[in-house]
Amino acid sequence: MADQQDRDTTTEGYVAPPPTGTTFQPEPSLGEGASFTPEGEEKGTIAGAKQALLDNVAKGREQAGDKARLLAEDGKAKATSALGQLSSMLTDAASQVDEKLGEQYGQYARQAADKVQGFSSAVDAKSIDDLLEDVRELVKKSPGVAVGVAAGLGFVIARVLSSGLDQRPGQSDL
Repeated sequence: MADQQDRDTTTEGYVAPPPTGTTFQPEPSLGEGASFTPEGEEKGTIAGAKQALLDNVAKGREQAGDKARLLAEDGKAKATSALGQLSSMLTDAASQVDEKLGEQYGQYARQAADKVQGFSSAVDAKSIDDLLEDVRELVKKSPGVAVGVAAGLGFVIARVLSSGLDQRPGQSDL
């Protein structure tokens, strides 16, 4: 029966010893050229995944740039429209100032309206890239002024947003 077990290697939990007179020969290790994947498959998969990731990042960056450009163009259009409305309000107010305070003060209102209209036209004539370059130059020349303007704009935007949130319909004050 011992001979039967020595020959039967499929018996559960039993491994037959090697025949006498043989030496142990281990399987080659991974460092000796053995591989669990076909040659080149692992490298191709990693390189392919890396390239796909890089392609997706580039595509996302391009889409974000396009979206930012569209938003900037929309903002520029709204800003020039608002400046045009401000200019026309100042022009209308100039005639009222003429009547109440005199033509000298009305002239100041007309000059302010002309300056605002000129600024609106200049902004409208420039591309987004040109406007960004102008902002970069302003920051380089006068960083203190740039920080002050940014802080002022942030304050105004925060006030506008908070007043808009306070006046939403359907909310009651408790």
